[in-house]
Amino acid sequence: MVRHLIDPLDLSVSEIDRLLNLADDIAANPQKYAHLCDGKKLATLFYEPSTRTRMSFETAMLNMGGSVMGFHSAATSSATKGESVADTIRVVSCFADICAMRHPKEGAPRRAAQFSKIPVINAGDGGHQHPTQTLTDLMTIRCKKGRLHNLTIGLCGDLKFGRTVHSLIKSLARYEGIRFVLISPEELRVPDYIIEEVLKPKNISYEEVTDLESVLPNLDILYMTRVQKERFFNEADYVRLKDSYILTEAKLQTAKPDMYVLHPLPRVNEIALDVDDDPRAAYFDQVQNGVYVRQALILTLLGVKLPC
Repeated sequence: MVRHLIDPLDLSVSEIDRLLNLADDIAANPQKYAHLCDGKKLATLFYEPSTRTRMSFETAMLNMGGSVMGFHSAATSSATKGESVADTIRVVSCFADICAMRHPKEGAPRRAAQFSKIPVINAGDGGHQHPTQTLTDLMTIRCKKGRLHNLTIGLCGDLKFGRTVHSLIKSLARYEGIRFVLISPEELRVPDYIIEEVLKPKNISYEEVTDLESVLPNLDILYMTRVQKERFFNEADYVRLKDSYILTEAKLQTAKPDMYVLHPLPRVNEIALDVDDDPRAAYFDQVQNGVYVRQALILTLLGVKLPC
């Protein structure tokens, strides 16, 4: 039976732990995994722009001896001729062994999985989910803090349209002792379904605030996000909200010495350049961890026999 990764909850907590352990071993012993995907092909079907996610998938496959094919925008695919996602994946299933799909329409990767003969990985669908970024975030948090439980997580910026935020909340909510501080303008607050379907049923502690600096000293992790221009229908609203939060080195002085800053990237100006030299800046470590996580995921979904 073909297995896909569409939603972070497609993986159990124990499966996530095993996958992160595998990613840790790949990071420590890359040569052990250098040829495990010889002869395997990854299709990258990216219907909207991406730099990090697409290149991370490609690097992951190439690091293991596999090859990559696909397209980097809808404009270079048969979608311009009206081909459906269902038909595209049927065709791609004849060429590749596994597929990573990014699509602006929520639910498109799930639709593709219904017709696919190969594993489909959701590489981001609209403002909905981004499970491989979540795995990357979890690996980074675990590497920096040594655990995924008993943490106060601050999520700052665009919590309404931020698919990385939605996926991360859903995943971390399954670990014990997690407390969320949701920092955003009123217009970009986390969707009600996250509160009503994820946080409240599990009695997870959370607070919604508009001021970052007042809560900064209480956080173990600060997850910054950009205000996403591409998700706005009204440019005036984007211009009004885009500079709501700007993290600087001066503001970081009130944070804990072991409070780490994450960001799914790309950033615009929500993290000042002077933060990059702070040892608590973990967002470029996230990028590197994303490669290891995607290697582990590809191996797992393909069912490749792992080295001892």
